[in-house]
Amino acid sequence: MANQLKLPQRGGALYTHSLTGQSLPDVTYRPFTKRIAFSAAHVVADPFQGQDPLNHSVIDWEATLQYRHYLWSQGLGVAEAMDTAQRGMGLNWETAKELISKSVAEAKTVGGRIACGAGTDHLSPNAPMQLEDVVEAYRTQCSYIEGVGGQIILMASRALAACVTSPDDYVYVYGKILQEVSQPVILHWLGDMFDPALTGYWGHEDIDQAMAVCLRIIRENEKKIDGIKISLLDKQREIEMRRLLPETVNMYTGDDFNYPDLIQGDEQGYSHALLGIFDAIAPAAAAALQALDQGDMKTYRTLLDKTVPIARHIFQAPTYAYKTGIVFMAYLNGHQSHFRMVGGAEGWRSIIHLSELFVLADQAGLLVDQELAVKRMKSVLALAGVES
Repeated sequence: MANQLKLPQRGGALYTHSLTGQSLPDVTYRPFTKRIAFSAAHVVADPFQGQDPLNHSVIDWEATLQYRHYLWSQGLGVAEAMDTAQRGMGLNWETAKELISKSVAEAKTVGGRIACGAGTDHLSPNAPMQLEDVVEAYRTQCSYIEGVGGQIILMASRALAACVTSPDDYVYVYGKILQEVSQPVILHWLGDMFDPALTGYWGHEDIDQAMAVCLRIIRENEKKIDGIKISLLDKQREIEMRRLLPETVNMYTGDDFNYPDLIQGDEQGYSHALLGIFDAIAPAAAAALQALDQGDMKTYRTLLDKTVPIARHIFQAPTYAYKTGIVFMAYLNGHQSHFRMVGGAEGWRSIIHLSELFVLADQAGLLVDQELAVKRMKSVLALAGVES
């Protein structure tokens, strides 16, 4: 039957899953008025270049840019060349430059919102590093992004984390860069669950002490900071920091576990959104934010709460492998013709994980074309030795 398929469980036994037939409500998309919402966007690999995907992945530019147009059509902004696009995990700076310039140009054609990641990933990881090398690397990438007309997301730097000797080094490096940018930037505090090389960022492994350093940088450079995205997967920590931010500085939640509560907010404030999970749940996120704009909190919570199980599944440990689930969802929903990834990352999750993801997506109403999704799921199962 077209609405059923056999899926594997741990240990190899098969069970029959009957699709729910659920779908999301039709929504007329328009710009959001109460929250700013960015989706960190993935890239589509070109599987037909015949090059080594571990070291020389090639981007399918047409499919990659089409997906950004899809996100803009939902009312979402695009956070470009971030970790969701496998930045530093298969996507190097040279390719990221082309991605940024192409995406910024496309955004201008439709009035789409876009912000782009600036880091230090073009530095050699094995070369001796000084603070001034990090400053110059940040300067290079920030200048490029502003030169093509993009807003900067100042990403955490592995190189900086590797060469600092005290928290004051972070204050120095960020202060230098923030003095030079022409437009306010979004800072990014990425937890070590996303990138172990960033353990102890801001000079402390203790979160309270790290937060104090980060807040010092924000307060000393307030006019140059639009906001900060924190990705710590810790709701209370985000709320604590949100309440300590200057009034002019936005909090952008990067918490892919607790985003419905954090975006909704409380009597003392709320978070905007800059989320990787929005790539996978774009139509549900957009419909929920439209409901929030209209003051319909019941619909907002119903739509977003249904997506939390899929988000927690996609972002389960090892968290850095979440990109596989994001791209798998794009494949199931017809946004790309294949399930191949930059760096061969399609192999980062098991067939059990992907099967459970399929069920959760069905239950959340996120399979746009169920017949297509079943057909593609069967293809992936067959590669894993599961007979339909």
